[in-house]
Amino acid sequence: MAHELQNASDMAYIGETPWHGLGNQLPKNQPIEVWQKAAGMDFEIKQTEVLFNAASENGNMLNLRSNKDATVLYRSDTNEALSVVSKRYKVVQPRDVLGFYRDLVSVSGFELETAGVLKGGKKLWALARTGEETMLSGIDKVKCYLLLATSCDGSLATTAQFTSIRVVCNNTLQMAVGDNLGAVRVPHSTVFDPVAVKQSLGLGVTAWDTFSQSIKDMSNRPVNKFEAMNYFVNVLGNPDLPLQEQPNQKAIQMAYGLYSGDGKGSKMASANGTVWGLMNGVTEFVDAHRRARNQDNRLDSAWFGQGAQIKQKGFEAALALAA
Repeated sequence: MAHELQNASDMAYIGETPWHGLGNQLPKNQPIEVWQKAAGMDFEIKQTEVLFNAASENGNMLNLRSNKDATVLYRSDTNEALSVVSKRYKVVQPRDVLGFYRDLVSVSGFELETAGVLKGGKKLWALARTGEETMLSGIDKVKCYLLLATSCDGSLATTAQFTSIRVVCNNTLQMAVGDNLGAVRVPHSTVFDPVAVKQSLGLGVTAWDTFSQSIKDMSNRPVNKFEAMNYFVNVLGNPDLPLQEQPNQKAIQMAYGLYSGDGKGSKMASANGTVWGLMNGVTEFVDAHRRARNQDNRLDSAWFGQGAQIKQKGFEAALALAA
């Protein structure tokens, strides 16, 4: 299938191979222009009027007509259509996604680690390490990243989102806490202003401090087998039904298995028999094991779709348990 994430040309990274095992590896400290080409983002999103054929009552085709209220967005490199949107839709170009990080990399010590496109160019994203990190029980490291993503099909507002990655397993978790601190969303009805977004977002110190304390509390809260299974039923199943009647029983059992010893890092002191372990059972299930048609769909879901919603539900349930 053309222009899916399974093509290495649609992604670039530095360091170790990402959890999905795809992409073009780059040396460190590459300029934005090198990233743009290696990540499959070396194109512009063009637009043109929508044309359609109108048939007369006897079935004869009339001349092409245009829809004055809509426009077609397409890739400049392949001329492939991406979407049909309102003429009021404000496009964010691939170069703008990577350009957002330019001063953060050069001035604030951020480091681009991975970037790419999804759905043939309909979604664009880049992930940079901020330098903030937390250590749980001495060896379980969790790092803070800044994810910038956008779409050209209306499925996602331009979003700057602080995200955590657990080093031992690469599990990802958005830092949406309480009042949604740590994220800025710009609808496509308005122009994306990177300077304003950075000012609103700050450097994430408050968000990271809040998140770090939350996961520390999770790692210090032990759970018994009943609490663990009840957690997975509440997050992945239907709490009104007994376990044997759960429609999503396979997913529940898999996540429980990841928590109880099968998952990466599940035997660490911070995760073994703790709420933090429950949370990572959910994140590893979503990021690596939940059924998906391909890795493109898996990553899209884990960051922006139903998978992200499941992880947020799991985070909220874990916060409640650790309270």
